[in-house]
Amino acid sequence: MEETMEKHVQERAVLVGLNADCFTKEQTATEETMEELEALLETAGGFCTAKVIQNRHTPDSHSFIGEGKAQEVRMLAEATASTMVIFDNELSPGNIRALEEIIGVTVLDRSALILDIFAQRAKTREGRLQVELAQYQYLLPRLSGMGHSLSRQGGGIGTRGPGESKLESDRRHIRERINRLQEELEQVRKVRGVQRERRMKNSVPVVAIVGYTNAGKSTLLNQLTGADIPANNRLFDTLDTTSRQLTVSDHLDVILSDTVGFIAKLPHHLINAFRATLEELEYADLLLHVIDASDPNREEHIAVVDKLIGKLAKPGTPVLRCYNKADLVSREDVPVGEDVVAISAKRGVGMDALLSKIEKALGPQLHHVTLCLPYSMGGQLDTLHNTAKVLSTEYTQDGIEIQAVLDEILYGRLRQYVIKEN
Repeated sequence: MEETMEKHVQERAVLVGLNADCFTKEQTATEETMEELEALLETAGGFCTAKVIQNRHTPDSHSFIGEGKAQEVRMLAEATASTMVIFDNELSPGNIRALEEIIGVTVLDRSALILDIFAQRAKTREGRLQVELAQYQYLLPRLSGMGHSLSRQGGGIGTRGPGESKLESDRRHIRERINRLQEELEQVRKVRGVQRERRMKNSVPVVAIVGYTNAGKSTLLNQLTGADIPANNRLFDTLDTTSRQLTVSDHLDVILSDTVGFIAKLPHHLINAFRATLEELEYADLLLHVIDASDPNREEHIAVVDKLIGKLAKPGTPVLRCYNKADLVSREDVPVGEDVVAISAKRGVGMDALLSKIEKALGPQLHHVTLCLPYSMGGQLDTLHNTAKVLSTEYTQDGIEIQAVLDEILYGRLRQYVIKEN
């Protein structure tokens, strides 16, 4: 009874996808992408009443799926008491207007649904700025074609974010708002740049966690650093980037950064809006690609993330694949290799092996040594504290004895004063 009541108050939606011969693999709708669309709908607070996939040679220029199929969807929506229809494909403003006229309910596409989820998830000022920018960039070319959607007075999926009054403003006002948002996000990028320069000056490597949404990135960050950020079993649960310091070993400290999850058919304007966050990948020294080992579509999801890594990360950045939830599959289902580790972030299994792999990926150039500097070189202490990890300092008869972790350049400069390799 409780489940029935909950579904009654949820927004009810028919999900529709088009598989056209002329579509690329990224454009087409499949059983897998429709299942993911249903998961996105549930994340947004809706309930799927039915799913339909239409096969055509080419999309209809007017109604996208053809008027006959649109009439079928209308009857299906009426029969299931659905309040909206959501497409797995991206629709043009004209398509939205035509479909709403035929079906008689609100029509959204996959991008609008993802934007709605982002509007719910963004908690920080930066996150809200990025979501608002992405929503305006999505809505600006569609204003003339979203008559019924913009006239809705009850709120719900597809109406969160900037708000109806702003969406009905003229294009000039919206363009001005987009420019202001871009300027504010540019300030965010500058602040991040200053923080990044400070980290680089202090020789603190950056490790960025990437992966398909709901693969367990936030759970891993919590397990390693005690960050205590929300980590629920739903898509895009964590939107705002979190960075924490992680002591990998006595030799190595790193900054560990979580990033927004990736997804198939991620709208390009979302990637552009979140550039201030995602550019952490460009400056990362190591990427932890978290993979849900139990995901039936994991190879497809790995390919999606690898493609985005290729676009966003600097060439040659090492990638360590972390097969999360490995306790839910057999050992044979998890690959082995130098750049692979099996873990269970939720249970804390495999963390030592992961830290060891991180150190190996970042640490070959680091030297844990004991130095004995003559007192005449006391000024070098400042250099060591600014550019190396100093573990201890002791003043002896022979000089200043320092335990430190040095990079290759500093090690070469001070090698003659090394009295012990630890």
